[in-house]
Amino acid sequence: MAITQAVCDSFKVELLEGEHDFRSSGGDAFKLALYDASATLSNTTTAYTTTNEVGASGSYAAGGGALTNTGAAGTGATAYIDFSDISFTSATISAQAAVIYNSNTSATTNTNAAVMVLDFGGVKTSTAGTFTITFPTNDSSNAILRLS
Repeated sequence: MAITQAVCDSFKVELLEGEHDFRSSGGDAFKLALYDASATLSNTTTAYTTTNEVGASGSYAAGGGALTNTGAAGTGATAYIDFSDISFTSATISAQAAVIYNSNTSATTNTNAAVMVLDFGGVKTSTAGTFTITFPTNDSSNAILRLS
């Protein structure tokens, strides 16, 4: 199976249609789900799926964890958004990828609409420990999602 890091094609259209609200106060709820190395994830991913999602362990449950939006911002010609780091504690997890998705999307678009696929570049593990996703610096050069 193949995992390719990408912003999802469907998200780009949904963004232009006003289906995603990244305001840190009053905006949509975004989540991060983890996937094993057998997953097929890419720019064509349209929504969260349970197929090849890692099993529940410790504080990780089906559907993943809620992300804390650090707020949309802009510098010069670049708008960007990022999330706070997220950790799953007391967890035994082997994951190679994650999908960030909007858990508030309406019936007019994909339910649990995918925003982007993150490829870890290999399987990352925790054994009865803490599995942490560290997001980059929230600025116009590094934020996880940038539009320019």
